[in-house]
Amino acid sequence: MMSALKTIYHHPLLSQDDMSAILNAHRRTQIKKGDFLFKKGEIANRYFCIEKGLIRSYVYDYDGNDITTGFIGENELAIDVVSLFNRVPGVEYFQALTDCECAVINLEDFQVLYHSIRGFNEWGRSWMSASLFELKQRTISMVADSASQRYIALRTKHPQILLQSPLKFIASFLGITDTSLSRIRKELVREG
Repeated sequence: MMSALKTIYHHPLLSQDDMSAILNAHRRTQIKKGDFLFKKGEIANRYFCIEKGLIRSYVYDYDGNDITTGFIGENELAIDVVSLFNRVPGVEYFQALTDCECAVINLEDFQVLYHSIRGFNEWGRSWMSASLFELKQRTISMVADSASQRYIALRTKHPQILLQSPLKFIASFLGITDTSLSRIRKELVREG
């Protein structure tokens, strides 16, 4: 678990003592496949650092269809940022697609660290900036790239998602039907 936390919280301004304080504020937990980390309507009071496993975030659209909004894998944070920091009910569900090993930190402990350790504060800013950049890239990709391009990018950047997630969740994440995803996969196999 320590290696996952050290990877997640890596920042040049964090000293050994800072890292020890951060690691000690987390507690290990296991999440079973199918369990929820967060549900729509709840206010988040913690976030999870994923060491092993895969989490899916999703919403229901206006027709009641289940739409995948994201995947959270190893060395990533499962966090409902808006709910946690604005203290409002979340709008997404976060559910384990596999058994997961995680470290969890509650909001109060996070706030103490964030306001007392300069490097942790800077790490938070850096993490938020990178997350906003990824979100913007995904938004642009959804309108500017073909479904095949989006699938290839996902396969290249996050191959574990293709190994651990049912195809229907991957298709909804890419904004396409299961049938379209199957066609794209077959075409890519034929192309070599």
